[in-house]
Amino acid sequence: MQYISTRGKMNKENFSEILLGGLAPDGGLTIPEKYPYFSKEKLTELSKLNYQDLAFEILSLFADDIPANDLRKIIDKSYSAEIFCNSRNPEKATEITPITKIDNTLFIQELSNGPTLAFKDMAMQFLGNVFEYVLTSRNEKINILGATSGDTGSAAEYAMKGKNAVNVFMLSPAGKMSPFQRAQMYSLQDKNIHNIAVKSMFDACQDLVKSVNKNAEFKEKYKIGAVNSINWGRIAAQIVYYFKGYFAVAENVGEAVDFCVPSGNFGNVCAGHIAKQMGLPIHRLIVATNENDVLDEFFKTGKYSPRKDEDTYQTSSPSMDISKASNLERFVFDLLARSSDKLRDLWEKVENGGEFELDAQTLNAMHEKYGFVSGKSTHAERINAIGDVYSKYQIFIDTHTADGFVVAQKLRDKNTKTIVLETAAAAKFEENIVEATGKKPPRPKHLENIESLPTKVETIEPDIKVLMDYIERNSL
Repeated sequence: MQYISTRGKMNKENFSEILLGGLAPDGGLTIPEKYPYFSKEKLTELSKLNYQDLAFEILSLFADDIPANDLRKIIDKSYSAEIFCNSRNPEKATEITPITKIDNTLFIQELSNGPTLAFKDMAMQFLGNVFEYVLTSRNEKINILGATSGDTGSAAEYAMKGKNAVNVFMLSPAGKMSPFQRAQMYSLQDKNIHNIAVKSMFDACQDLVKSVNKNAEFKEKYKIGAVNSINWGRIAAQIVYYFKGYFAVAENVGEAVDFCVPSGNFGNVCAGHIAKQMGLPIHRLIVATNENDVLDEFFKTGKYSPRKDEDTYQTSSPSMDISKASNLERFVFDLLARSSDKLRDLWEKVENGGEFELDAQTLNAMHEKYGFVSGKSTHAERINAIGDVYSKYQIFIDTHTADGFVVAQKLRDKNTKTIVLETAAAAKFEENIVEATGKKPPRPKHLENIESLPTKVETIEPDIKVLMDYIERNSL
């Protein structure tokens, strides 16, 4: 499979080549030249597979330059029951992404059973192992530069810690994550892990990452790579659990199923969009946002108007406190019939601090052809949802999953099954869970006192020169 850039000015490359690069050289995002497509007969075959075998069938299409036996070993190492063993239901401890039934047509897909209790582990465990494989085969090293609003950072660091060929520089908004999220990241003492707290919101962290990536000379000299959802390897790995979730609830292959996805940077729901393009019978993709409702506005009106840092709200679902959705570019590229010229024109406006608005025909295609709808929730609605789910079903959900639950309840068609994608374990947002239920959610024993561990973190202003100087001093 060959990969191109959304901006249209990159030579075609294979999976291993784009894996290490992050942003494309022209500033766009890498994307397959053409999506593979599964017939109904093939989907029926796939529906019988366990998670590891399903992941191999899907990822082997996207990473076809890696020998099949090697890819199989990478996948088996990434998705073992020992790694994903934190299910809320002990009877499902050996399942990968098990389904919890709420009622006859509403389900929650557990994605937080990995080592950092967040859905990001589903992609990051694969990414860490495939990075190591590609770097070792090339006898190369890499400096990973990423930004996190909460869960990406810890998932990346736990996947990469201790790996000799990888150095991680992870930016996070100072004081804006939950105490548990900060402790997960900042308590790591591994020499190859560098936590950098930026005195601003997440969007400033993301902008710093993009600025470094656009400096071709610096990027080449210090071998800068990415693990944010701008990295195609993460999107590819996330596609798998849409298939697994669909097969778990559909009575017959071909039945239409909706997915409701809490969304900030659009990477998670972008994987669902691609799964739909690959033939998975997804009817609607329901985008759920919090008070930072840029995506909700976009999917309702066609207007994409990123907010400034000072206009971004700090909420009780902090991983979604994002106003610039990096992965939206991949979807809009498809929406515009893959016209790089049109895409560049729109994103030039955004990168210059502006906005754009789709015409009526394109907006209609977004809803009718691609199946996107959206909604948002408030803090009060989140807290009520957490309390309601606990009182009725004795299930703890985190604040981000609650965003999805609220929006799913508002928009679902009770004649169609809806799967809410879980974002994180409730333990990561203990204060809000106690507010909603009066009880502390359980957490795995190895994480019981994580907030009391010593921390290692560097705090900086949102200054590109300060960041580049730090990378230069600490790079491999």
